[in-house]
Amino acid sequence: MNAAEYFTLPPSLVVFASHFEADALPWEWIKQIAPALQSYRFEEELPTVPSGVSIEGHVYIHPTVKLPSYATIIGPAWIGPHTEIRPGAYIRGNVIIGADCVIGNACEFKNCLLMDRVQVPHFSYVGDSILGNEAHLGAGVICSNLRLDQQEQIVYHEEMFYETGLQKFGAILGDGAEVGCNAVLMPGTILGRRALVAPLTPFGGQLEEGTFAHVRPALKRVPRRD
Repeated sequence: MNAAEYFTLPPSLVVFASHFEADALPWEWIKQIAPALQSYRFEEELPTVPSGVSIEGHVYIHPTVKLPSYATIIGPAWIGPHTEIRPGAYIRGNVIIGADCVIGNACEFKNCLLMDRVQVPHFSYVGDSILGNEAHLGAGVICSNLRLDQQEQIVYHEEMFYETGLQKFGAILGDGAEVGCNAVLMPGTILGRRALVAPLTPFGGQLEEGTFAHVRPALKRVPRRD
């Protein structure tokens, strides 16, 4: 089990490549987000930002990023080319975003890595997570990142238990993974490439590449109208 099975770091994020090794366990990438940003020299001037966009700390915003009339960006944060940030987005530290992403309205991002063409368009929470290239979250998807007992997250894979060393561990989505509207991903969820989680589905654990998870609706008899 390694990161290369789930995603490939895109060229837009090559500046951080030394921190994200392909043969590392995928959740080790979560631990590397803060060190990657600490190693970056934030020397570029910020583009002109609308008066309603609040920026604090060390932040890099590529000149081609589309900024909304209001949002909050707290560094350290790095936002790549041609990404669109929509109104009310809240980026609150240790966030790396690749190229051509959609950072949606009223969405919150914290300690996460988004690769190229990731779309999180509406009302979602993404914390302590890795979203692979072209991953997509439907409206209202929540990446829950803390167990109810607040203990370390343990991953069970191929009859082995892995101690992650992470108390906060949201979700890992492989390239092209899709999660439907108002689904909740439990702490430590891992989705393979092109895996799909249906809308309104609470899902935890692992979903293999190209497979589909859904809640089977209860059958209800409809009375006849005479």
